[in-house]
Amino acid sequence: MSSTVRFAALYVIAIGAGQLTVLGRPDALPVIWPATAVAAVWLVSRNDSRWRWADVALLGPLTAAVLAATGTTPGPALVHGAAATIGALVFAVAAARWLPGVWTAGGRPLTTLGDLLRMLLVAIVAALAGGLPGGIAEQWITQAHSPAAVAIWVVRDVVSVLVFGAAAGRLRNRPDQPAWMEAVIVYFLSAAAYFYVFFVNQRLPIGFVLVAITVWVALRLPTVLTIGHVMVFGTTAAVFTVHDRGPFAAAGHGGLVIQLYVGVLALVGLALAFSRDERAALIERLRASEHEATEKAGLMTTIVNSMTEGLAILDQNGRLVLRNPAAGRLLGAASQVAGGAALGSDYGFFHPDGTPLSDAELPYHRALAGEDVQPMDVLIRNAAVPEGRIVRFNVARLASPGGLQHVVVIFHDVTADRRHRDELMSFAGLVAHDLLNPLTTIEGWAEVLESELAGYKPAERVSRIQRAAARMRTFLNGLLAYTAARDGKLMPTTINLQLLLTDIANSRYDQAESNGKQPPQFALGRLDAVEADPVLARQLFESLIDNALDLAVPGVPPQISVAAQPAPNGMLRIDILDNGRGIPAGMRQAVFTSFHRAEGYGGSGLELAVCKRIVERHGGTIEAMANPYGSGTRMTFTLPAGRSAYARTLENQWQHRPQTSGAAAPHPR
Repeated sequence: MSSTVRFAALYVIAIGAGQLTVLGRPDALPVIWPATAVAAVWLVSRNDSRWRWADVALLGPLTAAVLAATGTTPGPALVHGAAATIGALVFAVAAARWLPGVWTAGGRPLTTLGDLLRMLLVAIVAALAGGLPGGIAEQWITQAHSPAAVAIWVVRDVVSVLVFGAAAGRLRNRPDQPAWMEAVIVYFLSAAAYFYVFFVNQRLPIGFVLVAITVWVALRLPTVLTIGHVMVFGTTAAVFTVHDRGPFAAAGHGGLVIQLYVGVLALVGLALAFSRDERAALIERLRASEHEATEKAGLMTTIVNSMTEGLAILDQNGRLVLRNPAAGRLLGAASQVAGGAALGSDYGFFHPDGTPLSDAELPYHRALAGEDVQPMDVLIRNAAVPEGRIVRFNVARLASPGGLQHVVVIFHDVTADRRHRDELMSFAGLVAHDLLNPLTTIEGWAEVLESELAGYKPAERVSRIQRAAARMRTFLNGLLAYTAARDGKLMPTTINLQLLLTDIANSRYDQAESNGKQPPQFALGRLDAVEADPVLARQLFESLIDNALDLAVPGVPPQISVAAQPAPNGMLRIDILDNGRGIPAGMRQAVFTSFHRAEGYGGSGLELAVCKRIVERHGGTIEAMANPYGSGTRMTFTLPAGRSAYARTLENQWQHRPQTSGAAAPHPR
């Protein structure tokens, strides 16, 4: 209730002050009417109060009573009370939708140009809702028909909200000390100018020239002083006009002209002041953002420069955009690896086995070409690193907003890790080789024991020894195969994959029949020639096909499809698809690591690791994924395409060969 009492008291004062600005005859409308703004702020601020309807009910009688007490006849006083209630209520309802948070309890004042525009529209709607019917009703009672009076009423209410509504919640903000000095000067010059135009030389029609002073104030002084300037000198112009002073007093419909003048002052001053505030706030946010971005950039630079791993960003042409000091150290060419320099194979990039890497084979060039590049180990040997260093390249593509492609490369020194791993694998291969001799002895004596104990119960225990020895031989053979695939010298030649896979398919068909198992079904598609080591190539295809057969679903005939197609950089992509149990998505990378055993698979855990090593030694990649045509797995790997005349002859023969069928007949899946 205390808020109601305070607003009611302020509203009474506003009506009394407005009644002092009646222009012309005693029953004329006041020129300045701050009561409209007070009523609007009153009801808006009470929107969430449980007493709001009591405030609405109080507004009309209070208006009529104060007007009657100040000399207005009862009829027009009641009309003004009803019009004030309707206008303020419409304003409060519209403001709740279009000016949320403005003037509410704990809310904010007008702060932006958008707020000012919306308040103007809301004020016009409320003024038309209250002033238009109120003016017509008053003229019907007084029998004084004057459309200009109705227009004055509506414009006066709009101007009142503009001038005094903008001041609500803002006049308590004190400007900085330097602003006061300029404000005193501007206010003094404004007072002199208004005195000259409205009192000394009032016949000179230059009243609207004074708007230039308001523009100066709005552009230079704080918003609170701009609002105060509009209120003070807008009221001054109205008071002079009320007392028949100034260029507007003698004009026809002087009340309407002075209302429009004050409205122009308010709109120009407030629009410029709010625009300046928004610009200043935007500049401040930009400065804060720039400061924050600078701090983050400095922190990021410190982090990048302190990294032990090398980092480089290259553009679409393979030229360095950014690199950290560790990248220069790892590449062994810190003076050359600078911004704008091309990072090509001439820096001494080789495969880990020592064969040179071409620019097209570099991982970041492949990434820029659209490939999904897995981490790749590169041997770096140049004048700064004559002994050589193995560096792992991790590459990721970056797409900039302008559509340009960049790549991020992380360099990690794995020389010690690879040396340690190679030593372990060499030791493992040596141990495996040395263990084969005693294992052969164990297997031989187990056969002797089995023949001597035939028909006796202990013979079953000998069978267990033989099975354990067979498992150990499988494991040792896997170690030896991995060592051979890792260290053996490559002797590449052109391989007819059609003949190779037909032979493997027929051998697996015969093996299944001899073991009493359901024979697998093979479908061989187009198979161009490859340039590879024949021993390792056969081992690769046999291991992958055996892996597919080992993961077959019991009771379901195994089906294996093999086909090839050209790949970038002179490679051939080969797909082996099966209908087995498949490999879970989370294990499709892990199956290629050493000693990994899939569930339900009893191999040594080295078969797929050997396959990966063989493919990588030939410069290719291998990956496992789900079979896109049903259950099972698709193994996809690349090998160098055949380059000899024999390979081209095979390709021509394939293109002109007739379709055939059979156990290993090539036909599309």
